[in-house]
Amino acid sequence: MLVKKVGEIKGTEREVYAENNNWVSRRLLLKKDGMGFSFNETIIFAGTETPIWYTHHLEAVYCIEGEGEVELADTGEIIPISPGTLYALDKHDRHLLRAKESDMRLVCVFIPPLTGREVHREDGSYEPDE
Repeated sequence: MLVKKVGEIKGTEREVYAENNNWVSRRLLLKKDGMGFSFNETIIFAGTETPIWYTHHLEAVYCIEGEGEVELADTGEIIPISPGTLYALDKHDRHLLRAKESDMRLVCVFIPPLTGREVHREDGSYEPDE
């Protein structure tokens, strides 16, 4: 059995900050854990906007705290995000993720699993794991 605690991940290599300081991701389960998916707690900092386009990954996101929105880049549709909302990027949807007045705390599942050090590239994607 695997047991992970967010408090034990803070300050380790499993805590990854965006280069632009828009978010921090605490990677509880990674590829090397052998579960077939990865599981993160991600904090999107208040007042930020992050362009994302996971061309090589599928992601499901569940909001625990805070409010924000996802804007789909191809259609301009805006989906409000608040505690209890889940959204799944089942079509590699290019989008903008925005946190409003307070930080958003999200839990995220990725398939294929993340290796741990991924950060968004210029187009908003993560590099594929070869």
